[in-house]
Amino acid sequence: MEGHNQSMTILFYMIGLSNYPELQSLFFIIFFFIYLIAMLGNTVITIIIITNSRLHTPMYFFLINLSILDICSITAIIPKVLQIIQSKEKTMSFSECMTQMCVFSSALGTELLLLTVMAYDRYVAICHPLHYTTIISRRTCILLAFTVWLLGFSNSVMHLGLLLRLKFCPHNVIDHFFCEVPPLLKVACSDTYVNHVTLTISDITFGIVCFVLTVISYTYIISTILKIRSAEKKKKAFSTCASHLTVVTLYFGGVIYTYILPAYFNDPETDKVMSAVYAIASPVLNPLIYSLRNKEVIKSLKKLLEKDLCPYNL
Repeated sequence: MEGHNQSMTILFYMIGLSNYPELQSLFFIIFFFIYLIAMLGNTVITIIIITNSRLHTPMYFFLINLSILDICSITAIIPKVLQIIQSKEKTMSFSECMTQMCVFSSALGTELLLLTVMAYDRYVAICHPLHYTTIISRRTCILLAFTVWLLGFSNSVMHLGLLLRLKFCPHNVIDHFFCEVPPLLKVACSDTYVNHVTLTISDITFGIVCFVLTVISYTYIISTILKIRSAEKKKKAFSTCASHLTVVTLYFGGVIYTYILPAYFNDPETDKVMSAVYAIASPVLNPLIYSLRNKEVIKSLKKLLEKDLCPYNL
């Protein structure tokens, strides 16, 4: 527990955005507005689903969970990034770094599992519509949501425990803009073999397995849609899963690059860009993707705005 005992003296220098000193003000504005948009978008999506009884279905239940995860992940990152951009030292304490890693890692693992569950939900809805309400019951939804949150949190706590056993130097330079497991292992001053083995197992479970299961679900979905004779019904069936497929492509692509490919390819600048895709861009894009491609959500949003702007019928 050497790292834990030295937690009061250990500092992490986050230089991920320091390579461009002339752009610090611009970075601050961009990250600030990204945070506002992500918070607003995910909060609005959650309110719309909760207030509209027609949207109280399994698909939207999982979408609320996705919005909450996006709020958690982006809140764990951006406020601290804004603080670091404004400060001259660009440092983060050991406890702050571990807390950020734990919250973000928990949200990351949970979201990968949740996207897989959402793919299964679409598979049942399109391939077995007559049995949908029986298979994806309210109890099943709650059980699935509880399971993915528990597994995501457990995975994060496991990585946290292993990181606390490592020895870190008093001053550590991390070429990244937030604390994530791979960059932290690079600056550790002790043997990280167990950490890397555990991370590999987590990558296979949460990354590869979830990705394969999602691909299998969509293989059956696309196969079923192609068999539909009616062009209108075919379009309607595809529209119910197109939004989720877009989110899955963005999210899994960034995660696989950051956590799976470093063993074969490593470029710090590209790593930061890909991390930004699933850590920052995804929470912003998810509400837009699901709302812009979903007529029910747009319709509910219009009703909500009309109710707020015109509370009394004259």
